[in-house]
Amino acid sequence: MANRDGKKPSVLFVCVHNAGRSQMAVGWVRHLAQDRVDVYSGGSNPGNAVNAAAVQAMREVGIDIASESPKLFDVEHVKAADAVITMGCGDACPIFPGKRYEDWVLHDPAGLGVDAVRPIRDEIRRRVIKLLNDLGIETKQ
Repeated sequence: MANRDGKKPSVLFVCVHNAGRSQMAVGWVRHLAQDRVDVYSGGSNPGNAVNAAAVQAMREVGIDIASESPKLFDVEHVKAADAVITMGCGDACPIFPGKRYEDWVLHDPAGLGVDAVRPIRDEIRRRVIKLLNDLGIETKQ
């Protein structure tokens, strides 16, 4: 489904370090929606590397996020996104009229082992499926 401009819908995931939650969310979108959604992520204070437990948890479900790296979110991506999903970044993300904003309250996987990250991974999957459905994107499950 296209957005109001006739383009693919786009989603931006923003969290503080762009090392765990937002990286898993991007992995899920790419896996479930294939190339039908433009997806980006960034952090308000990016970490040095993607959380190893998040990488392992995603690998367990066949999604490889190991080659990703944390990056600062780009205001241009916020402007371009149809949906902006924040994950605990507070007021760091600018608000632009006409955008869909959601704040997903999720545990931060920083410092947690893979056993503790799996439920976070699964909750992100559930929320991504709902988001994609709300955007009119049928998901591969």
